[in-house]
Amino acid sequence: MESRKSEAPTLDLSPPHNGWLERLFKLRLHGTTVRTELIAGLTTFITMAYIIFVNPNIMADAGIDHGAAFVATCIAAALGCLLMGLYANWPVGLAPGMGLNAFFTYTVVGTMGYTWETALGAVFISGVLFMILTLSRIREWLLNSIPVSLRYAMGAGVGLFLGIIGLKTSGIIVASPATLIKLGNLRDPAPLLAAVCFLMIAVLSYHRVFGAILISIITVTLAGWGLGLVQYHGILSSPPSLAPTWMAMDVAGVFNISMISVVLAFLFVHMFDTAGTLMGVAQRAGLVNADGRIENLSRALKADSASSVFGAMVGVPPVTSYVESAAGVAAGGRTGLTAVTVGVLFIAAMFFAPLAGMIPAYATAGALIYVAMLMMGGMAHIDWDEATDSIPAIVTMIMMPLTFSVADGIALGFISYVVLKAGTGKFKEISISLWVLCAIFIAKFIFL
Repeated sequence: MESRKSEAPTLDLSPPHNGWLERLFKLRLHGTTVRTELIAGLTTFITMAYIIFVNPNIMADAGIDHGAAFVATCIAAALGCLLMGLYANWPVGLAPGMGLNAFFTYTVVGTMGYTWETALGAVFISGVLFMILTLSRIREWLLNSIPVSLRYAMGAGVGLFLGIIGLKTSGIIVASPATLIKLGNLRDPAPLLAAVCFLMIAVLSYHRVFGAILISIITVTLAGWGLGLVQYHGILSSPPSLAPTWMAMDVAGVFNISMISVVLAFLFVHMFDTAGTLMGVAQRAGLVNADGRIENLSRALKADSASSVFGAMVGVPPVTSYVESAAGVAAGGRTGLTAVTVGVLFIAAMFFAPLAGMIPAYATAGALIYVAMLMMGGMAHIDWDEATDSIPAIVTMIMMPLTFSVADGIALGFISYVVLKAGTGKFKEISISLWVLCAIFIAKFIFL
């Protein structure tokens, strides 16, 4: 009996060891277990799974095959998550960016008249530039040289732009010859259900209900089905073909001076959105060292930028880190195993194409409006008492939806910032990069 007792400690099968998973993700070092990471991954996936319904609908408006857009969304998200988890060991989920997808479809393709293949080429070029910036010190120089007020204004402006699109798509607002826009007919099912979806998401999110956006989208879709507005096509099937979007990007078409602002818009919005998301998640996940340095931040940025390049190849707008990853971190996610779990679930989601095809535009519009509200939260960080900061920020935010162009909003914001700072004698607050960008944007408006 005594000999058996003395041998018992050698049979340590407790979760923290976990063999190769422990060696790969350093679970014990981060104070987590496989079970915790799997639960965190599921949590993150459910909070961001709405993208597999929303993104294909937006891409379809650009003329892209809906089935191919659905598969491309799942593959791009899966690749991004796997890269983030295996290379950077961060608990962050990635997918095509909200706001950037709207800019892709409704501005670059819809307003500017470029083909979606050329738009994908712009996404590819911006992703390559992001990778180059990440591999060099230029990224830090550029991030630090852009004023804080304009950084937050970009995010808030994209939110306003996304909100306008959601309101327009659902019919909550409609065109008016007299007033430009007006309130739509809320007695019609589509705008009414979109409004219900938005309010339902807001209420459920307030009460911290798990998967609030996904629950609301599916609930409103079922309501539409009950009213005869949605046709049932099944739940599971083989994934649609990716052929319509695979390597369809037109890179040569991007080498046009009029595309400079488009590439810069993709680059700036993606870069600042990613930086803000990763830094926020790092704080919550305990990835900040005692000296204030963020563990593997460079690797995380490389994983994010590389994901956009891969995303353009399969056929989606810039792939970026999702702030919804904070939900998984709150559930205990601390390592890349969380991100890998999210990636595997996105792969599994490819078999739910019939369900994705059933989701109506008014259901996803409610989600767009809610996400738009969240993105506008950055307005709180703008110094409203300093007119030379707040006015350019307002110009940036307001002109994005009013011109229906993220690129034009950014350009006008940068120009107004430089003019106001120079006009008030605050030349020290204008960096060299701002002077250069201002000159480029002015030239764009004069010659294009």
